[in-house]
Amino acid sequence: DTSGMTVKDVAASAMPSLVAISTTTVEEVQTFFGTASQEVPASGTGVIVGQNDEELLIATNNHVVSGASQLSVTFNDDTTIEGQIKGTDEANDLAVVSVKLSDIPEDTQSQIKIATMGDSDALEVGDQVVAIGNALGTGQSVTSGYVSAVDRDITSTDESTGQETTSEGLIQTDAAINPGNRGGALLNMTGDLIGINEANSASAEVEGMGFAIPIAKAEPILENLMSLTTRYKVDEADASYIGITMQDVESSVSEAYGIPAGVRIVEVVEGSPADEAGIKKGDILTEFDGRTVTNSSGLQDILSYYAAGETVDIVVQRADEGEYKPNTLTITLGSADDMPTQTTEEEQQNSLNPFGN
Repeated sequence: DTSGMTVKDVAASAMPSLVAISTTTVEEVQTFFGTASQEVPASGTGVIVGQNDEELLIATNNHVVSGASQLSVTFNDDTTIEGQIKGTDEANDLAVVSVKLSDIPEDTQSQIKIATMGDSDALEVGDQVVAIGNALGTGQSVTSGYVSAVDRDITSTDESTGQETTSEGLIQTDAAINPGNRGGALLNMTGDLIGINEANSASAEVEGMGFAIPIAKAEPILENLMSLTTRYKVDEADASYIGITMQDVESSVSEAYGIPAGVRIVEVVEGSPADEAGIKKGDILTEFDGRTVTNSSGLQDILSYYAAGETVDIVVQRADEGEYKPNTLTITLGSADDMPTQTTEEEQQNSLNPFGN
């Protein structure tokens, strides 16, 4: 009987299911001498949600791992092991990271456990909850509070791209969720996972407003991501290309004109893999080999895991009598070495015409 668990009990029960995630991304910065690349470290949290014959599977936020050139996972006993991004869902800000079981020492394996899924639909305003995460990258910390509201929507802006993203149906809590906590666990007082911590209020003037993705929403998405084949970034010599120029469909345009979120095809290079696959100007590319595509940077990141010559299925939304309908196409990726010169960056950034003229 766990009905009388304290915050201390919940933390002790859940801690073996929590990991710290450390990433390194490469960003272009302007210096006195021009553009230079620099490595930027970041931290987040993950929750162990599954296992297969070869891998331990960890849920986190997509924004925690997006664009990572290096990724490591630190378990509760401070053992750190390299991880791989198994699958991502940008639209719902979820991702699954895998770690090879063969890389995890036996002592560490004996101390970790898969989180128990709870019923987020049963939450009511005023229920007590516990949040655990790698706050500020300093290690796992515990905060406690209450459910302030359910079914909340928040809009955030990506600082690197300026693109706005709306997250829907979130749990709002006054348990502190700070940078580094994101991707961690929101737990009920029986120690069950009821949410994946996603964000705090974007306003510096507001305190006590944290948000988590309900597990009822996250679980089917995570199940799909866990079923994907784990991929590894390909060498530069094997880099691939599609043969398109593209623009992001901003959320404001998507909502105003009913255009699906994804990347809009501005041009198709004649004779390219995209041309041969049947991709057309005006299509909205929304899925690549089972992975959701919501913007151009996400598509480019996905492509870095696919070698030239591979054949995959993609989904494009195509306008048909005023309504967008999904079309599944098969594309064989070309070699980046054979990629022809495409349109300029300025041309790629031209304003999106919502009517596709």
